[in-house]
Amino acid sequence: MKLGIVGLPNVGKSTLFNSLTKAGAESANYPFCTIDPNIGIVTVPDERIVKLGELYNTKKVTPAVIEFVDIAGLVKGASKGEGLGNQFLANIREVDAIVHVVRCFDDENIIHVEGSVDPARDIETINLELIFSDLEILERRYAKVSKGARMDKALAKEEEMLVNIKKHLEEGKMARTFEVPDDEDLQKAFREYNLLTAKKTIYAANVAEDDLADDGKNNPYVKTVHEIASAEGSGTVVICAQIEQELADLDEAEKKEYLDELGVTSSGLDKLVTESYSLLGLISFLTAGEDECRAWTIKKGTKAPQAAGKIHTDFERGFIKAEVVPYDVLIKEGSLSAAKEKGLVGLEGKEYVVKDGDVILFRFNV
Repeated sequence: MKLGIVGLPNVGKSTLFNSLTKAGAESANYPFCTIDPNIGIVTVPDERIVKLGELYNTKKVTPAVIEFVDIAGLVKGASKGEGLGNQFLANIREVDAIVHVVRCFDDENIIHVEGSVDPARDIETINLELIFSDLEILERRYAKVSKGARMDKALAKEEEMLVNIKKHLEEGKMARTFEVPDDEDLQKAFREYNLLTAKKTIYAANVAEDDLADDGKNNPYVKTVHEIASAEGSGTVVICAQIEQELADLDEAEKKEYLDELGVTSSGLDKLVTESYSLLGLISFLTAGEDECRAWTIKKGTKAPQAAGKIHTDFERGFIKAEVVPYDVLIKEGSLSAAKEKGLVGLEGKEYVVKDGDVILFRFNV
C-alpha cells in the first residue's frame, strides 16, 4: 500500500513524514523544501505477529508495511505548472490513497503560504488543483471517445459518463463522490482514468500539542476539516506532527509513557494505519512457523487462493486447501496441534473468504 502525503507548503507534511519513516527528509520553514518525492517504508504496528513469534520461537517476525511518499507542497496554479506542480501531481497519480495534511494550529513563527490559517480555503486550494488536472485528462479522453461514439454504443455510453463526470468536477465536487453507473465496462473505464480526485483520501488535521488530548474536539479548525471530510466520504485523523517527531526518537516503553502523559491512547502513525485500512477496505492474514511469522495485507473479501497468491504466484496456481485458525483461538490453545485436537482448525477450499487475523497454512501443488 502506498500513501501520498500532500498539502500546502508549511503545513507539517515533511515533519510528519520524517516522524513516520525516520527517513530524514529535509524540513524547513520555507516552501518547496521537498523537491523530489521522499519515500519511506513504515511497518504496520501489529502485536499479533509479535505474540505468534513468541509462541513459535520464530527466527524472524515480518510485519505488513505501508509506503509513504512525501510530495512537495502544492500551490495555486500547480495544475498549470506553478511551483513545479505538474511533476508533483504526477507523483500523486502513482499512490493508492492520499493523506492530505491540513494546518489546524496558529503559530506566528511558522509562515503560512496564504498568510493565515483557514482549513476550508487550504483544502479547496489543493482540491481545485487536483480537479483541474483531472479535467485535462477527461478532456483528452473525451476527444478520443467522441470520434467513434456515433457508431459504437459502448463509446456512446462512455461519452455520456465523461460529460457527467466533467460536470461533477466543474461544480467543485471530487470524483470519489461521483456515482459511476452500474455497468462493468463503465466502471472499468472510470478506474482506468486514474483520476486524482477519485483516490481515497484521509485528511490529517495537524494540531498543536494542547489539542491532542481531546482529539481536537474544541478546535474549530478541526471541526471544519471533519465537516468537509464527512461530506465527501473521506476519513479524518487528528495528529500533532511535532509530537510525532518527538515520539520517533523513543523506544516503545518511552513512547507509551509519553503518550500516557499527554493523555493520548494512540500515536499518529497508529491512527493513520487504522484509518488507511478502514478506508481502503484492507485486512491482514497471518502466517506462522519456526522460520518466520508474517502479516500479509489483502482486500476484504479476498478468497483463499488469491490470498495465497500474495505469498507467491505458485501458491495461487497450485492451491488445494488452506488450514485456517483464528489468531485468538491459536493463542488461547497454545499450539496448532492443540487447536486441531479440539476441531478448531478449518480445512477451507477455493471459495473461502479470508478474515482479518486468520492464521493460515496453505496446501498447494507445485
